[in-house]
Amino acid sequence: MKELRNWDNKTWLSSKAYITSFKSFILKKKKLNNKSRILDIGCGRGKIFASISRKLQLNNKPIGVDLVNHKDVDKLIDFRNEDAFNFFRTNQDKFDLIMIKQTLHFFNINKRKKLIKICKNNLKKNGVIIILSLNTSNNEIPCFKLMKQKLNKGLKRDARMLKSVRKLLVNSKVDKFEFKVSINKNKYVQMLKQKYISCLINLSKSQINKGIKEIKDTYSKDILFKDILICIKYRH
Repeated sequence: MKELRNWDNKTWLSSKAYITSFKSFILKKKKLNNKSRILDIGCGRGKIFASISRKLQLNNKPIGVDLVNHKDVDKLIDFRNEDAFNFFRTNQDKFDLIMIKQTLHFFNINKRKKLIKICKNNLKKNGVIIILSLNTSNNEIPCFKLMKQKLNKGLKRDARMLKSVRKLLVNSKVDKFEFKVSINKNKYVQMLKQKYISCLINLSKSQINKGIKEIKDTYSKDILFKDILICIKYRH
C-alpha cells in the first residue's frame, strides 16, 4: 500500500484538544511514571507520546517507529524510520506500554500475528499493549459515496482483524475512545485532497474531486461528528 502521510498533519488528530483527550485516555489505561519506557508503532509525528513525555517528564524518550520519515516529528520522540520488525531485531529494552494506533490493518494476517507475539515478548511485567482501530459499526466519518464504499469494505476487514487479535491477546479488554469533532468544511476538503485516511490512498485525483463536490453539496459550513476508536488493552 502507498504511504499514508497526512493522517496527523494539521487535522483534528493533531489538535491540542485531541492530543490532550487521548493522552488522558491512555494514562487511564496504564499508570506510568518518569521511569516508564513507552513505544508507539506507527507513530506519525509522535505528538501523542511526546505529550505524555512532557507531562510525566520521562527519563527515557518515547520511541516512535514509522515507515514515513516526517521532517516535523516531535523532538521529544526517539524516532526510528524503519518497520517494526527491523526495530525489534536490535531492540534491547522492555516496555511498560506499547501502542499500535490505527496501524495494524496495514499488516497481513501472518505479520499481525508475528508482531503481536513480538510485542508481548517485549513487555515488562504488568506492561500493557494498546491496539486502536476505527470503530467498525455506525462509523461517523464524513464520506462521499465512493469513499464510504471503500471505508466500509475496510471496516469489515478490520472487524475480522480485531476478532483475531483478541484470540491472540487472551483476557484482553475492549472499550472505546470518543472525540467530538467540529471542523470547517473547507478544511475537511483540504484533508480529502491530502488523502488523510487510508481508504483514499488509491483513489485518483478525478475521483477525489468528484467526491469533494459531493461533500460540498451535502454538508453545511461546519461538519460535526464523533471520531470513535475501538481500543483493545492487554496486560502482560
